[in-house]
Amino acid sequence: MKKATKIEINKIKSLFIENYTDITTELNYKNLYELIVSVMLSAQCTDKRVNIITPALFKKYPNVIKLGSANLDDVKELIKSCSFFNNKAKNLIKMSNRVIENFNSKIPLNKKDLITLAGVGQKTAHVVMIEYTGANLMAVDTHVFRVAHRLGLSSEKTAIKTEEELTKKFKTNLHVLHQAMVLFGRYTCKAINPKCDEECFLQEYCKTKKTFKAG
Repeated sequence: MKKATKIEINKIKSLFIENYTDITTELNYKNLYELIVSVMLSAQCTDKRVNIITPALFKKYPNVIKLGSANLDDVKELIKSCSFFNNKAKNLIKMSNRVIENFNSKIPLNKKDLITLAGVGQKTAHVVMIEYTGANLMAVDTHVFRVAHRLGLSSEKTAIKTEEELTKKFKTNLHVLHQAMVLFGRYTCKAINPKCDEECFLQEYCKTKKTFKAG
């Protein structure tokens, strides 16, 4: 598959920024605690589903102190309609307790500390920092991975390597580009039946309609 040229990369970058200004995550949250919990729940689960789950969860457990002392079965019950809810419930409680014990009950806002929390990998850490601080970081989910490969921006097989390649090629405005690529992949450049003719402002730069999945 052909790779995007430097000229194409710059044009794609400009078009993403032009078409997605002042965008934020579709997850509903009021503070950093609610954001990190929502992002953890969103792994392999839709934002729409997470937004249905979290109001009751946040009402009962409004902070890390409450969640850290929560009953595991109760948390499982509250999030049971979310994918992998058993592991996520355990990680939410473990995450909260580590924040209480190691960070004075305040969720850290740097990658080094965030990835020490249960259930928080590089992607989750980056998404939290992108959304909450506007950090110049890239995070690659299934949508970003697919869009990056269809546009010839990356040929890497893993999300982490794709993230590195996008970061190197785009350099700046990464927080905007991450959100733009998520929404573009979610609603236009979909895995099945992408809206190529109807809505795609990047059609001339598309290399393939093949659906890519990270290895």
